Order: sequence, then structure tokens, then C-alpha cells
Amino acid sequence: MAKHSIRGYSALQITLHWAIAILVLFQLLFGESMTAVVDASEEGTAVSGQDQFLGSAHYWVGLGVLGLVLIRLALRVVSGVPQAAGARSWMSVVASATHWAFYALLVAMPVTGLLTYFDVWDLGEVHSLGKPVFIILTLVHAGAALFHAIFLRDGTLRRMIEPVR
Repeated sequence: MAKHSIRGYSALQITLHWAIAILVLFQLLFGESMTAVVDASEEGTAVSGQDQFLGSAHYWVGLGVLGLVLIRLALRVVSGVPQAAGARSWMSVVASATHWAFYALLVAMPVTGLLTYFDVWDLGEVHSLGKPVFIILTLVHAGAALFHAIFLRDGTLRRMIEPVR
């Protein structure tokens, strides 16, 4: 299988992309509730029902992200990915680096969270550093997608919206 022989992403690849994006957004918006739960547990104080619910959701959504990312990575290996727009330019290098940074974070964040949660290894500080990195990567990624759609008009964004037929 040639890595770049495909024209676009499959419906499953697109669905996984957007599902993971939505779950990560949830984690970024409501993840602080897990911190409140952990802090309350360490201090022996009560936690609000909302923080308890959102902390539990953070745990389960994190597991969901990890599972979906593993499926997405396997699908990437099996199906390949389309060639980046401007394939031999600095943009393709940046796009590739950004995608692999996302994959690394999408695996590392749930793993460090789980290791910390189950007191295997205290990686809470490392886990917390992922939030600003995710925000920066997301802004770069979304900005690049909009740049391709508005200025270059090269179909890059369309490939992640419309499945290849």
C-alpha cells in the first residue's frame, strides 16, 4: 500500500477526527473538575456534585479518547493518508509534525492521567502541561485549515469534511 495513494479520508477517519475533537474540547473545558475531585480527596474535604460528575466524566471521556485514537492510528497504518497540499513544501513538514504531536498528546494525556489517578506514578504536573499545548496545537491546526480553505483554496479542509468516494 502506498502511503499517499489515496485521494482523501474515509467516512470512518473523518468521524473519528471530529469525535476526538469534540471529546478533547470537553476535556479542555471541564477537566478542572477532576483537579477539584483529586484535591478534595487529598484534603479530606467534600466535593460538589457537579465536580464529582464532571470529574467522573473526565475519566471516562479520557478513556474514550485513548480508545478512539488507537483505532485512528491503526486505521492510519492500514489505510494511509492523503498527500498533504503543497507536498514538498515547508507546510507539509509543519502539517506532519503537528499531526504527530497531536497523536502523541492524544495518547500521552490519557496515559499520564490514568497513571496519576491510580497512584502508579505521579505525572499530574506533566498531565497538566498538556492543556496549554493542546490549545496551541488546536489553534495552529484550525488556523492552518482555515488558511487552506480561504486563501489557498486547495481542498485541504474539504477532505476532512467530505469522505472520499
